[in-house]
Amino acid sequence: MVATVTVISVEVTPSPEPLLPPAPAVPRSARRLVVLGDSTAVGLGDPLPGRGGWRGVGPLVADALGVEPDGYLNPSFTGARMGCVRTKQLPEAVAHRPDVALVVAGMNDTLRPDFSAEKIAADLTEVIRSLAAVGTVVIPVRYHDHGKVFRLPQSLRRALSERVAELNAAIDGVVEREGVPCLDLELLPGAYDLTAWSVDRLHPSELGHRMLATGFTERLAEAGFAVPRPVSLTCSGGVEPSTAGHVGWLVLKGIPWVWRRGREFVPYAAVIMWQAFRERLR
Repeated sequence: MVATVTVISVEVTPSPEPLLPPAPAVPRSARRLVVLGDSTAVGLGDPLPGRGGWRGVGPLVADALGVEPDGYLNPSFTGARMGCVRTKQLPEAVAHRPDVALVVAGMNDTLRPDFSAEKIAADLTEVIRSLAAVGTVVIPVRYHDHGKVFRLPQSLRRALSERVAELNAAIDGVVEREGVPCLDLELLPGAYDLTAWSVDRLHPSELGHRMLATGFTERLAEAGFAVPRPVSLTCSGGVEPSTAGHVGWLVLKGIPWVWRRGREFVPYAAVIMWQAFRERLR
């Protein structure tokens, strides 16, 4: 009798190593910061004690990021338009080789008779690409409806709102094409509260600048930057302007500015008013 023996080979597969969650990304430190733009970028509305000038959003963001004084640059100036940022501020900014650049510009363009959304888009694109070439993360802003803050007749308010909408559309297009973060001022909590605005209703108050800085640092955290000292919304270190200071500013600066810009803006507003009148007649 012959016995048949069948040998069964069993291949034992070792148990897989347990999957570990990916290590969290280490936030990137920002060592160099540049702020570009107009009077809001300068810090108007947030005065420092004595004759210390203005503080504003830039120093608040720098402090939140831990940027040292020699790493901070602010070549912005009052009245700057987007074209000014490209031609007059950008070269110095590129030479600084910042990790982060904040761009607060465009609102002055809306009040000028030669307003061009296409030119604004081209200027902003050049700013972003030039800075990106040296490793900078650029964050521009898109704007709120300033007619809700600066009291205007309905027709003028509509004209300004339409201009701001054109400005925002230009900025939105650039942001989408270039793939950069953007701070939407319309979505800032409390953006339309009067406490967020200085007496001129054109520039943020200290609280408004702190809100701006908070918004910027939130976008930067989303982009992977460390924010070791988050911005506080409790006002401190600045100066509460006196009533005399308010009146003096309005007489010497505010009213003349409104008069100059108003004369330039009225022809465009007149066209908007005429269009609205024709629509009512239909």
